[in-house]
Amino acid sequence: MYSKITIVKVAVLLIALYLNFAESCDENQTRPGCKIDSGRQCVCGIGCYSEYRYNSKEECRKALKGRRHNICSENPCQNEGACIQTTVDPGYRCRCEGTGFYGSRCEHAT
Repeated sequence: MYSKITIVKVAVLLIALYLNFAESCDENQTRPGCKIDSGRQCVCGIGCYSEYRYNSKEECRKALKGRRHNICSENPCQNEGACIQTTVDPGYRCRCEGTGFYGSRCEHAT
C-alpha cells in the first residue's frame, strides 16, 4: 500500500496544479474538463469554463474532428462582442469588455 507521506505528496501536487490552472479565472469559474491544446490534442484537467469546455475526452475528440457544432460560428454576440463557446446553456458566453455594450449578447449600450 501507499504510505501516508506519498498520499500527502500527491495531494499537495494536485492542489498546486489546481491553483496554477485556476488562478487566471474569475472566482468560481473553474471546472474539470477537457480542451483542445495548440498541438490539436485533447488535454483534460482543471481550468476555466471558457477554456475547458468539453465534459469528457470523447466529447473533445468529437469536437476536434468537427462533429460538434460551434455555436459561435453563428455570431450570437452583437456589437463586436467576443463569443466564447461553453458547455453551459445556451452554449456560449459573450464578452462585451471594450465594446461600449453589455448584456448576454452585448445588445445594450452603456
